[in-house]
Amino acid sequence: MFKFNKSAGQASRLLLILAVVVLVAVLVVYLVTRMVNKPPKTPTPETPIEPVLIQDQTLNDIKITFESAIDRGELLDVSEIDESRHISSSQKDLQVTNGGKFIQVTVNARNMGKENTKRGMWDIGNIVDSEGRNFIPVGSSANLWLPVLNSCGALLKPAFDPVFCTKIYEVSKESNKFKIAIEVDKTATSKKKSSFLDLTVE
Repeated sequence: MFKFNKSAGQASRLLLILAVVVLVAVLVVYLVTRMVNKPPKTPTPETPIEPVLIQDQTLNDIKITFESAIDRGELLDVSEIDESRHISSSQKDLQVTNGGKFIQVTVNARNMGKENTKRGMWDIGNIVDSEGRNFIPVGSSANLWLPVLNSCGALLKPAFDPVFCTKIYEVSKESNKFKIAIEVDKTATSKKKSSFLDLTVE
């Protein structure tokens, strides 16, 4: 008859425990190795934040809003002058030289207050590019290419429709990211308030 061998049973139990310990150790090593060697997450590309354009400002109850900025190239052609101006046959084209171009800027102005403004109380000034370079409006030589109804600095009545102001500038072809200065007086004797509007050139 078979007799139970006590030492053999203890040995079997010991081997079973040892096998479980080894299995647990292998599992722990596997999990730790996997965590250590886990590939880094691919960084999500950041969407560039577009700068907010400032295209209207209210100064001393006068709201000035950007309307348009048109790249007119190197040449203002006589054929583009409004026919109502009755120009002479000797009138010539107006051309920029030395790497410049014309930009035509239009804004509108509206009286948000309760009293009439004074004539000449508001205006647009120089264009400034991203490098801080200043470009002044073209003088009287470009007046023929401006709209016939051009109301820069006009008297503004409260809550009336906006009036429009257009000027032409010579700027460098290398320039970009333009701003235009706007200026408003509160009274004839006060210091001017000024600010800038961002231009979107077409």
